[in-house]
Amino acid sequence: MAIKFDIKQIAPFFILCCIAISSIFIKSVPNFEDTSQYNAADIAWMLIATALVFLMTPGLALFYGGMVHRKNVISTMIKSVVAAGVVSVLWITVGFSLAFGSSLGGLIGNPLDFLFFKGVNSGAPWSLAPTIPLTLFAFFQLMFAIITPGLVVGAVAERIRFTSYILFICLFSLLVYTPLAHWTWHPDGFLFKMGSFDFAGGTVVHISAGMAALAGALVLKRRRVHVERREIPPANIPYVLIGTGLLWFGWFGFNGGSAFGANSLAVSAFATTNVAAGAAGLSWMFFDVLRGKKPSVLGFCLGAIIGMVAITPSAGFVAIPQSIFIGAFTALISNLAVYWKSKTKLDDTLDVFPCHGVGGIVGMLLTGVFATKTVNPEGVDGLLYGNPEFFFTQLKALLIVVVFSFTMSFIIFKFINLIQPIRVSSEDEEEGLDATQHNEKYSQGTLIVSNKGDAYETETDNDFGKLNSIAFKAE
Repeated sequence: MAIKFDIKQIAPFFILCCIAISSIFIKSVPNFEDTSQYNAADIAWMLIATALVFLMTPGLALFYGGMVHRKNVISTMIKSVVAAGVVSVLWITVGFSLAFGSSLGGLIGNPLDFLFFKGVNSGAPWSLAPTIPLTLFAFFQLMFAIITPGLVVGAVAERIRFTSYILFICLFSLLVYTPLAHWTWHPDGFLFKMGSFDFAGGTVVHISAGMAALAGALVLKRRRVHVERREIPPANIPYVLIGTGLLWFGWFGFNGGSAFGANSLAVSAFATTNVAAGAAGLSWMFFDVLRGKKPSVLGFCLGAIIGMVAITPSAGFVAIPQSIFIGAFTALISNLAVYWKSKTKLDDTLDVFPCHGVGGIVGMLLTGVFATKTVNPEGVDGLLYGNPEFFFTQLKALLIVVVFSFTMSFIIFKFINLIQPIRVSSEDEEEGLDATQHNEKYSQGTLIVSNKGDAYETETDNDFGKLNSIAFKAE
């Protein structure tokens, strides 16, 4: 029997093989010899922070996986986690060079500077992180690059092809994430030189992911269950709670590590992160009660995540008391945005745009209000401290990032759709992506034993959520 080969099946493995074989011929160089400038405590903290940020990716997978229909749990989780593989290879190959190579007009890094990590292991420390090796700085930044496309999963869950999402990760990382990282965090990036401040990724990570989520939801259009207004019960709320805990824990490295050292600024960013998360969780939950709902686990978890999104751009620039307002106010705005979205035809499955997109936007603007040199002498005073010019700089940078992220992401989704249908068939959507895309199931059924000694194996019907029972007499 002849085997038919499809170029779309061959291409991913072929490209990986080419990269792997090419890596054999990269010349090894010794580590940077002059270690006197390094600080052991800073290295230890940054190693921990890097690991904490990585932990956020499986945490995100649990967070998203617990909120979708049980027939799509695995497919949703793997789309976040697989970014750890795809982006790691891209980052070593060319991504780090595009983001942090020598600037080409303030728009992008020179792709040849660190091609296949050339010179990274033996290079001088990054200018803004002088007490840690360049390799450690590069891997800390890698963790940010990994989680960003993983955030977009929530908006297109339950209907996007797995292979299409792999291609999205590649194109988004190279065409959206690396330019934004260069603009914002490279000393020669044009947003950096403009005077815009983003401490840990409000624009680079959250706004870019939020705008990509909006673009993806528009291109993929509505799920059948959304059109029919069918209620989808979360598959596993404890997963959401565990995912929130892992994200909260990892965010201490996300924001605290962005100080690039074991110093007082890292402590301040650590503290503002925790306070903003707590205030936002309470704000979301209490506002739901005010609107006549019951306090919910989902509500608190969503609020806490939004609080951390909001504080990310300002974690190292604002004082701890003001982080209460930033978290509580942003959660309120995002809550209203989610309610508004529910009244429209926009099918953003897990509300990525109103949570990460809107949360990042509000957080970026509030950085322009509450930033103070008292916390960070290397920063700038904001609107509250008599400097309206900085607020308008933040606003200008925000508009640039929003337009660029949405436009490029929309083009990427459209381009992928030209290559192959980006969306699964209606039959596959009804059956569930766990089975049709991965041939796996989140749950194989639950054995229930009654007090009469009868045992029942129950399995959820994917279409209607009813229970089909097969009874048998216990011995």
